Amino acid sequence: MTPEEFREYGRQVVDWIADYLGSIESYPVRSPSRPGDVRAALPAHPPERGEPFDAVLADLERTILPGITHWQHPGFFAYFPANTSGPGILGDLLSAGLGVQGMVWATSPACTELETVVVDWLAELLGLPAHFRTDARGGGVIQDSASSASLVAVLAARHRAGGAPGRHTIYVSSQTHSSLERAGRIAGLAEGDVRAVDVDPDTLAMDPAHLDALMSADVAAGATPILVCATVGTTSTTAVDPVARIGEVCRAHGAWLHVDAAYAGVSAVCPELRWINDGVAEYADSYVTNPHKWLLTNFDCSVLWLADRVPMIDALSSMPEYLRNAATSSGEVIDYRDWQIPLGRRFRALKLWSVIRWYGAEGLRAHIRGGIELADEFAALVRADPGFEVREPHPFGLVCFRPLWPDLSAEEAGAATLAMMERLNDSGALYLSHTKVGDQVLLRMAVGAPSTERRHVHEAWRRIQEAHERR
Repeated sequence: MTPEEFREYGRQVVDWIADYLGSIESYPVRSPSRPGDVRAALPAHPPERGEPFDAVLADLERTILPGITHWQHPGFFAYFPANTSGPGILGDLLSAGLGVQGMVWATSPACTELETVVVDWLAELLGLPAHFRTDARGGGVIQDSASSASLVAVLAARHRAGGAPGRHTIYVSSQTHSSLERAGRIAGLAEGDVRAVDVDPDTLAMDPAHLDALMSADVAAGATPILVCATVGTTSTTAVDPVARIGEVCRAHGAWLHVDAAYAGVSAVCPELRWINDGVAEYADSYVTNPHKWLLTNFDCSVLWLADRVPMIDALSSMPEYLRNAATSSGEVIDYRDWQIPLGRRFRALKLWSVIRWYGAEGLRAHIRGGIELADEFAALVRADPGFEVREPHPFGLVCFRPLWPDLSAEEAGAATLAMMERLNDSGALYLSHTKVGDQVLLRMAVGAPSTERRHVHEAWRRIQEAHERR
């Protein structure tokens, strides 16, 4: 493809994306495809000769689009938001066009240095401690996801524990993201060394007293506690663990405190939500949040900060001869290959930079506040209907709620709720997900798509009420 051909088709692609985003409300939110539909519609063998790009765009419309679940749809309320935005898309396009492989500073100085500036900007916007800055002893790095960030934290914590004999243990709760358990397995922990801490039955927050007792018992049995994960905004219900109290326990036992704020952390752009940072400055060894969830930056863009980068770099650094260069040897630069699992890395900072510059702090705050306001309004609607119940609290953009089925057992009520959710999702007008707390099945209404307006939330509630009435 020549530069002129790229120009011609590039304009078509940008126009296609703009048209798609402008008409996204016309699509069913969840793809109606059945398993195998898309594969069956595609050729079984690759083409022998090249095809014009017009054919690719035609097949995108005809074959691929019916198999797409539209995460940017204003009726997408499932899981958490996966925000994208115009400046984020354009930043990603610039990254693709430059084709940078930013594994070390020398392979593209701007790739590394822009990232150091952008993660410092974001730390400032979120009110995170100064020692998380890259010009301090810690620093930030853009990962592909919070799952990778958690693995990096586990490896750094294990390295810091050194050659301690016996078992190494890490601590999570039933509400902690499953990526922490996977990280433990990948890091080589034995089965049973990822320890489950009790949660408060009402708030679902980790119980620091049980954490302390569990760690003390493990130490007495010869284990070395290496890491505890505290969550700010759990995936299931956005429960918030008491970070400061957990941090005190970690300090008493010499364990690394990793704070997983993948979803909710970005809400701290709003000063009134900075309470979620309580205990982070004093106790957190690592902290992760995802701009690609709720901060208008298209996937993948997860930022991990360290209070002290040395254990991580010592755990992950290697220097084959083909990567040796004068800049690295000088010790004056950051080589982000030592801050992540893969060697290679894309120029992700461009899209986060584009988003922050386009929206500014004011625009980012407006986006977060708008989502929370709509979630609060939805919760008020549910709370006012005696046929439903809201699970409290709901401090961010997620509302967990359930329809009441007075004549049904808990098991039957759960099945009825799931059946109702499937009917709603099959309608194409909205998309909900669910969770389970105890024996109660809850519906999850996650507000935060940039295109979602008040009318979409009210329409969703109307449909939910109708689905319950038609039981």
